[in-house]
Amino acid sequence: MVITHHGGQCFKVTLGDLTLVFDPIGKGATLPGVRFGSNIALVSRDHPDMNGVSEVTYGDTVPFAITGPGEYERQGVVIQGFLSKSHYGLSKGTEEAVNTIYSVELEDMTLVHLGALSDKELASDAREGIDEIDVLFVPIGGDGVLSAADAHKLAVSLEPKIIIPMHWSGQGDSKALEAFLKEAGNGSEKVDKLTLKKKDLAGKDGSILILTP
Repeated sequence: MVITHHGGQCFKVTLGDLTLVFDPIGKGATLPGVRFGSNIALVSRDHPDMNGVSEVTYGDTVPFAITGPGEYERQGVVIQGFLSKSHYGLSKGTEEAVNTIYSVELEDMTLVHLGALSDKELASDAREGIDEIDVLFVPIGGDGVLSAADAHKLAVSLEPKIIIPMHWSGQGDSKALEAFLKEAGNGSEKVDKLTLKKKDLAGKDGSILILTP
């Protein structure tokens, strides 16, 4: 599979003819919108920065949109969504919003995207429902999502093979990535895209990869 970062919390995952996208950026967002076709679109938070399903509808490609908790299967991809909370982009008078954590099974690997999470710990059903995590996408920018320090603490507790920080490019604290890497203290690697096979995970233990948009 190939994973690319398109700003904010938006990541495109391609596997052969299949394209899956996490948190596509929509119209009216604080970030530049995306424009490509996707077969599956996962939306963690109903906000223009993350709910641009129409932006990944391209030509004859209309995505199967998943916008909340539940169990799903599409084109051989098994997806679980777990209820959590977000404080990102709240409208006036609103104290919290629904956020969905997604666990995706692809090519015998588990990808977990935490969305615009503000909870410092996962709810028990998510803890029990998610097995070993190969790739974890964690928001680090504060401003309604996890702070860099809380994000690092949660990420380490989940024991993923690879940690990919998000919500730092065009969103959140401008120094969030620097703060997150300081918390980690064990180095990181910066790449334009991540090409990943199961065998590549051997020896990985919380390795931090910075995917540049």
